[in-house]
Amino acid sequence: MTLEVRLRQEVEEDLADAAAWYEEQRQGLGHEFLDEILTMLWRIADTPLVYPSVHRNTRRAIIHRFPFGIYYRVEDTTIVVVAVMHGSRDPRRWKNRT
Repeated sequence: MTLEVRLRQEVEEDLADAAAWYEEQRQGLGHEFLDEILTMLWRIADTPLVYPSVHRNTRRAIIHRFPFGIYYRVEDTTIVVVAVMHGSRDPRRWKNRT
């Protein structure tokens, strides 16, 4: 069963900022970044427990083409995405959101 995915407001802002940065680097790259994120979100929705737990009940899925991780929790029948962050960012940033 595929679970519903819900993005927190902060995640939407993080994604918009990252996509804008990639788009400045090369036209179309921001869209490619968002496509990779969406593909991973579909995978998470289908198989949420495949990805490792990294802090309490928060899991992380790594985006391979871009150096980002998707941090999420499984809550009943919903995936709650708490952060989408570049791998070099301070992990306390997403831990404060959980």
